[in-house]
Amino acid sequence: MTTIPILTTSRPILRPMRAADWTGYHGLMASDRSVYMGGPFSTAVAWGMFCADHAQWSLFGCGALMIENKASGECLGQVGINSGPLFPEFELGWLLYPAAEGHGFAYEAATALRAWSIDVRHIETLVSYVDPDNARSSRLAERLGATLDANAQRPDPSDLVYRHYG
Repeated sequence: MTTIPILTTSRPILRPMRAADWTGYHGLMASDRSVYMGGPFSTAVAWGMFCADHAQWSLFGCGALMIENKASGECLGQVGINSGPLFPEFELGWLLYPAAEGHGFAYEAATALRAWSIDVRHIETLVSYVDPDNARSSRLAERLGATLDANAQRPDPSDLVYRHYG
């Protein structure tokens, strides 16, 4: 079984999920803000996603980490390396709660988890699946240095696929 890492950056800490994180996660997934991820989701579907984000650690050696503001202790969202039957390749994904957007937390978190995936898991390439209407996530993928890969497999045929190289 893989030990779930705790990663520290200058401002956020990336830490394992806790039951207390469910409320914020559920709030986002049930809202219209989740439209770029296929939502809004029912409580049952969101709970299954929450549990799958955690279960991937024991099943695949990767999964989700919560983004916690080091200064305040507030949970700001999530970053993860997704794997399994729903993902053709290892995917670097992120979600932020509304109050945390626009402050660079997703960039710091994604950069740290991508480095961990390369240095510790030895994953040579990651992808980020982005809804074509999600301009903020496209800009973040590009800021992270990822490039569009038109030939990559994708879970949703309409998704843009950004490729990250180690």
